[in-house]
Amino acid sequence: MTNQPSQVESEQEAQNESGRRTPDGDRILIFDTTLRDGEQSPGATLNVEEKLIVARQLARLGVDIIEAGFPFASPGDFEAVQRIAETVGIEGGPVICGLARATRQDIKAAADAIRPAARGRIHTFLATSDIHLKYKLKKTRSEVMAIAAEMVAYAKSFTADVEFSPEDAGRSEPEFLYAVLERVIAAGATTVNIPDTVGYMTPGEFGDLIRGIKENVPNIDRAVISVHGHNDLGLAVANFLEAVKNGARQLECTINGIGERAGNAALEELVMAMHVRRQYFNPFIGRPADSEAPLTNIDTRQIYKTSRLVSNLTSMLVQPNKAIVGSNAFAHESGIHQDGILKNRLTYEIMDAQSIGLTDNQLVLGKLSGRNAFRSRLKELGFELSEQDLNKAFVRFKDLADKKKEITERDLEAIVQDETQAQYGLGYQLERVQVSCGDRACPTATITLRTPDGRELTDAAVGTGPVDAVYRAINRLVEIPNRLIEFSVQSVTAGIDAMGEVTIRIQHEDRIYSGHAANTDIIVASAQAYLNALNRLFSASNNPAIHPQGFQETAVQAVVSV
Repeated sequence: MTNQPSQVESEQEAQNESGRRTPDGDRILIFDTTLRDGEQSPGATLNVEEKLIVARQLARLGVDIIEAGFPFASPGDFEAVQRIAETVGIEGGPVICGLARATRQDIKAAADAIRPAARGRIHTFLATSDIHLKYKLKKTRSEVMAIAAEMVAYAKSFTADVEFSPEDAGRSEPEFLYAVLERVIAAGATTVNIPDTVGYMTPGEFGDLIRGIKENVPNIDRAVISVHGHNDLGLAVANFLEAVKNGARQLECTINGIGERAGNAALEELVMAMHVRRQYFNPFIGRPADSEAPLTNIDTRQIYKTSRLVSNLTSMLVQPNKAIVGSNAFAHESGIHQDGILKNRLTYEIMDAQSIGLTDNQLVLGKLSGRNAFRSRLKELGFELSEQDLNKAFVRFKDLADKKKEITERDLEAIVQDETQAQYGLGYQLERVQVSCGDRACPTATITLRTPDGRELTDAAVGTGPVDAVYRAINRLVEIPNRLIEFSVQSVTAGIDAMGEVTIRIQHEDRIYSGHAANTDIIVASAQAYLNALNRLFSASNNPAIHPQGFQETAVQAVVSV
């Protein structure tokens, strides 16, 4: 086993004294993996600048640990983790974590990427279920146990904070799982994460698994028990809450529950469940039942803002009936409900909309507002723009203010995310769009684009409708084969003068690329959203990079699915 440098031991002591890493403390740690597992949602890939925007907002939200990415996956992922470590992982900020397979090259890459952070963590993993050992790893239990201990010790030589995940723990044989956990804790793991990798378990089973670990791993008091789970059966949040009752003290989750397949446990649902029902959960973490102290470090007033930010940047819409952050979460249509709410909100609401950051007063700026007021309001919304991006957004704001009487926070979000949706390299730019359509006319679109090398091209096409005509004309100019698999339009706010948001997904070979845009003219928004997706495809084609979803199997580990 690798000897521990003295500074690493000192760092471990400091972390234990801080209270944020105490295994049996009376607070639940929130480990956000939006930028790693969440980004693995098809079409949700973020670039470095977008990841930085999300990471800064996660820090404002108050998450304890940010899993910023998988550094070995690609140069882009390495850069994103490193820059988040530099800018967000400052003293007093969240722990910045990098994911690594149980291989030396992965762990070294993670260590290098998180090095600038005041507090960094390496999260390494290896499968322990018999089905994974037989068909994926092709290794024996003893080989896996030896590799896990060796790689945890190697990670420990870089940082005091090491997390280990036995992938597919939910389908692993319990006695073998206990033995692996004991070995990795002895090797230096300070957090052991128990993943329900395929979303297979029910709450009772998951609770029993956590309790079994508490009772059968002799050195478990030296590590925090964490949980990670997917929502394939719609049980991820329920499983996590049952895990808390049985000893889990860290929850790995994502904003809006995004992630592989059916997604991960949703941060906002977990946090608000423990906030609203803290008298119920208090005794399970050693508190008096009537304690009013928060169970997590999350600033719940930042939840809605964070949800909107992630939704827009990933182009993944939040369904209206989504718990906590859906547009209907605090809406009441039934006459009986409305009557009860008017008399006392507690009759039909178990939480205050303002507790997640929703306010009735959405009017924030007008056409006479200046640049400083605009910058200040954007900063409150979580956007810190460069001077160039601020200038572009401010021009759009003034243009919109001439068209609309009321400018809301949602309008500002749409403007900024439309203007600053970074292009991958020098992409195609929309110069002009013109359409002709009607019930007696053949829908025709004329499009002018500026190419990556600066040329201006114009072409026209007919289609079944104006948007189809626009897309056909763009395809004639760009000549990048793709298939449109999703087209969604929604109003940013109410009213006839509302901005329209367009979200699309296109497929090229086996990869999905998303695009998002907003405009008071829905045809223009449709054209821009399509170009945004095409530019992502264009960049990926010219600068191929390995994404975690595309890893080929190695001698130790295959795809990332913790």
